[in-house]
Amino acid sequence: MSTVLEKIIANREKYSCNVKTLGECKLPSPVRHKKYVDDGERVFATESETFARYAETKLGHLPTFEKAGPKERIFHDPRWTRVGIVTAGGLCPGLNTVIKGLVEILKFDYGVTNIFGIRYGYAGLNPDFGYQPIMLNPDNVDTIHELGGTILGSSRGQQPTDVIVDTLVRMNINVLFCIGGDGSLRCAREVGEECCRRGLKISVVGIPKTIDNDLQFIGRSFGFETSVASAAEVIRNAHVEAKGTAGGIGLVKLMGRDSGFIAAYASIANPVVNFCLVPESPFVLDGPTGLFAALEHRFAAGKDHAVIVVAEGAGQEMFADMPDERDASGNILKKDIGEFLKRALECHMKSRGIKSSVKYFDPSYIIRSVPAKGTDAIRCYMLARNAVHAAMAGRTNCVVGNLGESYCLVPIKLATIERQKISLKSDLWRSVMDATGQEYYFDSGKSTRQAGPGYMAP
Repeated sequence: MSTVLEKIIANREKYSCNVKTLGECKLPSPVRHKKYVDDGERVFATESETFARYAETKLGHLPTFEKAGPKERIFHDPRWTRVGIVTAGGLCPGLNTVIKGLVEILKFDYGVTNIFGIRYGYAGLNPDFGYQPIMLNPDNVDTIHELGGTILGSSRGQQPTDVIVDTLVRMNINVLFCIGGDGSLRCAREVGEECCRRGLKISVVGIPKTIDNDLQFIGRSFGFETSVASAAEVIRNAHVEAKGTAGGIGLVKLMGRDSGFIAAYASIANPVVNFCLVPESPFVLDGPTGLFAALEHRFAAGKDHAVIVVAEGAGQEMFADMPDERDASGNILKKDIGEFLKRALECHMKSRGIKSSVKYFDPSYIIRSVPAKGTDAIRCYMLARNAVHAAMAGRTNCVVGNLGESYCLVPIKLATIERQKISLKSDLWRSVMDATGQEYYFDSGKSTRQAGPGYMAP
């Protein structure tokens, strides 16, 4: 986080912690018996107050974000408000819970009844596709939180910004909620900026949906905890399979194009993992410090099995001679590290005469499609609730974040400034090293030097 704040400090003219407001809030809020949030209430942009004070000396103000919540006075008249809700990008646990939360807060807190569910992502705002929106109300979203996926459907890829804004004008929509990740929120930002250029009083508010947890300043994104819990169950199955045969290797590929948070947290949540491979930590297969040698060190130490978790974006340097391909959102498609590792492990073990069996698991789509659970579902609802309060108060081009115990409003430009990644110096990565013991296998002499001759890694 501090590196990102350094980037903001170096570009203070370009970046601001303040969210844009459409105008003065003159209407009394219909939300009664609530504790209102004053306009001056702020939340630190970093958990380190020391760094925040340092940033203050460089920026001229504390790096803080507006605290989210209901305002005593609002901008949009609920009687004339028409809302659009769009889900874009890949599936993620909790999408339906967010939709349900948006609809219920709009209706029960503000009395808004004109709520349009936009079908199939931003394509639903391009008339060329012919997707008809559906009307949403508390009755038809009542139990959707029990379902995985999104009742609205989704799609990848951006549509022409001017076409989207033209559609919003034609539908008389003055509040648009965009539930999506990095690419989807960038599109939302462009829509919000185009609305401002045209002088349109349309609030564009994002709810951060990124299963990889790679957005900045928004805390933990919804769906992440459910994904980690689901992945930990798959790891358990891989462990059982690995132990079921001599020299068994359980190989699990998890989501994580550029950030390995799911792989890291899942490896700690179920610490039967022996090797956790993430995009932030390059690795090689051959040589004395390669994965093959590390596995042989483990087997030589008397272990009869191994469990490997690999994030989908790990090891991409091994495909450097292959041309890049991109998906509809413009993201570089990652080469299949899971299948590559499976074949490479099988060939290596066979060439060395080591009896082994590789069991490969790729649960990505299973994990993406489950409903949110526990505190994750609560986070979905709270994000939706605070998004509604922000939109009705005329905030725009922002996304709702969850920093510590507080919810806040973050300019989309800051949330998407760069992808959040694991720091290899962080306590999280140190915990992964402790839980897996992999550094001892990658350096066969390390256990003897640091822990004595009797030590054996997990």
